Parts: sequence; C-alpha cells; structure tokens
Amino acid sequence: MPPKTLDYETLNENVKKCQYAVRGELYLRASELQKEGKKIIFTNVGNPHALGQKPLTFPRQVVALCQAPFLLDDPNVGMLFPADAISRAKHYLSLTSGGLGAYSDSRGLPGIRKEVADFIERRDGYPSDPELIFLTDGASKGVMQMLNAVIRGDGDGILVPVPQYPLYSAAITLFGGSLVPYYLDESANWGLDVDNLRQSVAQARSKGITVRAMVIINPGNPTGQCLSVANLKEILYFCYQENLVLLGDEVYQQNVYQDERPFVSARKVLMDMGPPLSKEVRLVSFHTISKGYWGECGQRGGYFEMTNVPARSVDEIYKVASISLSPNVPAQILMGLMVSPPRPGDISYEQFMRESKGILESLRKRAQIMTDGFNSCKNVVCNFTEGAMYSFPQIKLPSKAIQAANEAGKVADVFYCLKLLEATGISTVPGSGFGQKEGVFHLRTTILPSEEDMPAIMESFKKFNDDFMDQYDDGHAGFSKM
Repeated sequence: MPPKTLDYETLNENVKKCQYAVRGELYLRASELQKEGKKIIFTNVGNPHALGQKPLTFPRQVVALCQAPFLLDDPNVGMLFPADAISRAKHYLSLTSGGLGAYSDSRGLPGIRKEVADFIERRDGYPSDPELIFLTDGASKGVMQMLNAVIRGDGDGILVPVPQYPLYSAAITLFGGSLVPYYLDESANWGLDVDNLRQSVAQARSKGITVRAMVIINPGNPTGQCLSVANLKEILYFCYQENLVLLGDEVYQQNVYQDERPFVSARKVLMDMGPPLSKEVRLVSFHTISKGYWGECGQRGGYFEMTNVPARSVDEIYKVASISLSPNVPAQILMGLMVSPPRPGDISYEQFMRESKGILESLRKRAQIMTDGFNSCKNVVCNFTEGAMYSFPQIKLPSKAIQAANEAGKVADVFYCLKLLEATGISTVPGSGFGQKEGVFHLRTTILPSEEDMPAIMESFKKFNDDFMDQYDDGHAGFSKM
C-alpha cells in the first residue's frame, strides 16, 4: 500500500528537519519524570510565572475588567478595583469594536499601536509611525512573519549569532532558507567581531548563498550579553555595506543586571547615525510582554516595528498578517499597559513600581548567585549574565564522559544534561541545541527559580557536577577560569 498523506514519510521535509531544543528531548524526559512523581525544576524555558513569579497587579486588574465588562456597571466596583484601573479598562474597551471577543485590525488595535509608537519615541527620542507597528501573538510570531517575508528559498541566507535562540534555526529551516552562523566570542564575554561577520558572509557566498538579513539578540539569549553602542554602530554600518535587513530581537530590553552597558535600541543608534544610514538601513525590531519584569508568557503578546521598509512591502506583510485575521486582543491590551504603565500621581503607581522594582532587583541577585555557583563547580566556567534571563556555563567534559555519551548514542552535553535531570530534577537545555564551537560544551538554564530556592538548586547542581566529574575523571586537569 502506498504511503498516505500525513504518514511520516510524506510530511513536508522542512517540518521533519526543523528542531527546537528548548522543548526537545530533555523537556520530554522531564515531563515523563514529572508524571512518575519526580519533582522537576523546569529551567529550560524563560517562563517566569511557572517558576513562582507573581503577576503585576495593575495590568491584571485592567484586563480582568475588560474580560468581564459587566463588573464596570456594578455599583461596588470601586470597592474592588482602583479608579485608575477602572478608567484604563474603559479606555481600552472603547478602542475595540465589541470588547475582547471581537477581532481587531490584523495589525492590532490602532489605539494600542499608537501607545507603542509613543513608547518608542520616549525611549529613543525619535518619532515612530503606528502604521509601521504590527501587534503579534508573542514576539516569536512576528519573527516568523518577517523571516517568511525575507526567505525566498534555500539560496537565501540569514546571519544568526551562535549560540542562538533555536526559534531562528527552526523557522529558517521551516521556511526553506539557509542559516549562516556567526560565532560570538566566549572569551570576550560573548562579544561580536565584525571581521567574523565578513568571513561568514564570504563563506556563504562561496557556496552560492545570498545573505539577505542579519539577526541580533540584545540582550543575548542564551548568552546574556548586552551590546554596546559602538558594537551596534559597527553592525548597522555592516548591514548598510552588505545591503542586509537587520532583525533586532530586543525582547529582554528590561532585563539588564549591570550598569556599564545599559540597553540601547538598534533603532536609536541607527537614527543617531544620521543619513544615509538612518534613511536606508532596513530594520525590524521585536518586543514582547513575555519577558522583562512582566513575564506574561502565556498571554502571547508582542509587536514588531519596521524602519525604512518600502510601503508596498509593508502592504504585502499586512496581507499575510490578515490571513490570521487578528492578534489576540487581551494580549494587545497588556502590551498597551506595558508601554504605558501607571504614572506618578496615579493611584496604582507606587504599588506598580514596588512590584516591578522588586522583581528586577531579585533577578539581578539571582544572576549573581547562579554565576558564582557555576564558577564554584569543577570544570565549569560561566560569564556573568549581563542581561536576559539565562546562564550559559561552559562544561569541560572529560574524554571518558564523551566516550560514554557516544556509546549511549547521545551528544555529550545531552548526555550530561540527562544525567543532571535524573539526579536532581533540574531540567536544562544542552548547548548543542543553540549551536557552539566543535568540542566545546555548554548548558542553558534560566535564572528564574525563586531567590529563596536558588542556593539549594546551585548546591544540588554542584554536588551532581562534581560527582560526575570524579566518576569520569580521565586524569586531565580542569581548565582555568576565564
């Protein structure tokens, strides 16, 4: 009998080829162990609320009132909700064509796109056009929309930082393009070298690949570094020289844990550079409600803003967005609240600031606890997490461990992470899922477990790691700390 449609053999080859390590083998094994009753600490994905972060009060109050507008007619509503939450709920409901159950424009509600544009102008000091802002179901949907627009076939390449967030490798594969890696320098705190970019483009062109776009992740995922203004200028000038669209993944812009390199958007740097670059370099910037101190991952809200993209191309991107009819409306309201939070003098301002500052200060402490914890372990070295939500320590695996992994049919860092999971319940992601240099091994973990739980988690990791290193000791010394 010939194979049928939707048999594995007849599936789209791009579907079969794409991989997404964050929800890969380790996650599936962790889920099995959880079903068997083992306590699992899911540090494999940046999912703050799943690890105990409490939602911010004010935005949830506003969305609750929008979801149940009949509460606004209750004479006692003022006893349950502050006046500014009531006022904002009425404002957002007035922007819809029938409440949260009605479709919006396929780009998102115009009033909320205007709030996003105002936020961008306050942040960067340059006006933003709401017509060039699309609200999306999380930043990932926006990234996929743009990659789909850019990639025409396997002859088109996208420059992606390695280590990279596997959304990019998976989406590029799914759309039939070619990933062109450029390697970040771990010894320079995951810095970016423009000469390395030039080499990557030259190698791709020698294989007949047309490089069409470049991805930056700032702050970095999984590497946690923050790009300097000087680095961003180099990148933008490189894109200008090579005629590349720059895709700026800036979803962690609120997550910065040091003061030397604050977040600066690629758009601000581009505008500061002036003509001809500010008029010609094509830039698409992404943001989300899932990260920062909001952590509203399950709500699925995001946006992208296009700079210097021709009107006819914007129309085509709008057409494709229209196929999905509407981004999810409750998340659009949360996005509006994120870019336009309570202001000084508002009833909810002090509570909102207290909650948000508390989350960010705790994340900064957790980043330090985790970095110090990894660097206290045998054969482990870890750069400080400058931003984002992750640590990405390098694990120096003994040759006996690599041999054991090969005999088990596993990549060496997958083998290590599976052993870690079985012994401690800590679910991580092996570095091979993000890309890394040959013979170098890492793992990625979030810094999201609670501040109270973090010391015990790091102690558990250290015990496992040091026992593992002793078990597979091959007589070679570990490597010196960077």
